[in-house]
Amino acid sequence: MSSSRQFSRRTLLRGMGAAMALPLLDAMAPATARAATMKAKAPVRMACIYFPNGVSLKDWVPEAGGTDYTLPYSLEPLADFKSAINVFSGLDKAASHQGDGHYAKTANFLTGKPVTKTTGKDISAGGISMDQLAASQLGHLTPLPSLELGIDPVISGIDSNVGYTRLYGSYISWRTPNLPVAKEINPRFVYERLFGEKDAGGKRAQKRKGAEFQSLLDLALDDAKRLRGQLGRDDQVKLDEYLESVHAVEKRIAFSMNKDPRAWKPETAATVPARPEEKVPEDIQEHVKLMLDLMVLAFQTDSTRVLSFMFANDVSGRNFSFLPGVSGGHHDMSHHENKEEKILQYREITKWHTQQLAYFLGQLRAIPEGEGTLLDNSMILFGSSISDGNSHNPANLPIIVAGNAGGALKTGQHIASPAKTPLCNLYSTMLGAMGVEHEAFGDSTGPLKEIVT
Repeated sequence: MSSSRQFSRRTLLRGMGAAMALPLLDAMAPATARAATMKAKAPVRMACIYFPNGVSLKDWVPEAGGTDYTLPYSLEPLADFKSAINVFSGLDKAASHQGDGHYAKTANFLTGKPVTKTTGKDISAGGISMDQLAASQLGHLTPLPSLELGIDPVISGIDSNVGYTRLYGSYISWRTPNLPVAKEINPRFVYERLFGEKDAGGKRAQKRKGAEFQSLLDLALDDAKRLRGQLGRDDQVKLDEYLESVHAVEKRIAFSMNKDPRAWKPETAATVPARPEEKVPEDIQEHVKLMLDLMVLAFQTDSTRVLSFMFANDVSGRNFSFLPGVSGGHHDMSHHENKEEKILQYREITKWHTQQLAYFLGQLRAIPEGEGTLLDNSMILFGSSISDGNSHNPANLPIIVAGNAGGALKTGQHIASPAKTPLCNLYSTMLGAMGVEHEAFGDSTGPLKEIVT
């Protein structure tokens, strides 16, 4: 685009028929402002992607360390991204060696702290999650401080086999030790959070003024707080999720009413897709793809810089018979009992998950940004809370990080850390790459120097 040509924001919005999350392009600003924007460095984005039930380690962990390694069977879909990823082995979550096989390991996937055993009265994941610590310091820079997504709805009640509330298997993001962050599973609602609502005719809905919205929110919050004391624990958690959603709306209103604090603006216009159907897709592959596409748009438009996504709740029994050679559920196959016929199906399910990661990375890499791509300016954590599903072991966790965080991280390696190296050492390193101030995180003992540039 010629630097001498300038577009008004109104012209672009009318031409694209689009929404409030469209990026402010350089061509919309005066030449002096465009020059200043071009000098600003693109921000680092972080996504934490979780899949349940662990992996078959022999099909996941590379035999060699360093840069000269071969991707095992379950990681073969990532071949085109080998230079852009780090595969980790030897990482451990010491706080998860106590408790049951699943819930005490999932809830603290991003906190690294001990989970309180409870049937629901006094839930605690031990601390704030890594993604929410980042959001607490960087969230004011974007319309959405963070975005939490998933596929499965929250499951409440008690797992009587182990004496834990099932809520622990439904969350990885925690704003405080006792407050999980609500995840959205409906692509339609995610779309509307990013791009706003439209009426039946496809036109933008009339927006209320910020003060009027705030007044309505205040009334809703007052009613909800009065109601909370009359509810049981599971309903209190659901209400807390609602209050967190209201809090997110408040944040967005505050952002829109104040001066934009960002020196950097997205450089390329996002192609806004058609609004998803109101009903949640029944096909998991369609559902996952929609969510991943929305995650890409959230980063591309700088609507948020912090994301989390759960492929499924823990103890997920989702049936993967749609995959060739698979005839059962994920959780069942993870309890393979060293039977070859189950292990073969187990690894196919894992490979399907890495295929979805490869799709997501490909979408990020296709978007130019600065001197590189959106993938270059991102950190994508991908992993599970146990190593092998048959043993429920939280040592030697299956973890991958893609993207070099704008040059802050070295990539293209298999980092074979000594046994019992804290997973939180990786989290501390990632927080540092995001510019998040922290003395320590979880049980971290220091950064992973092997990946720091």
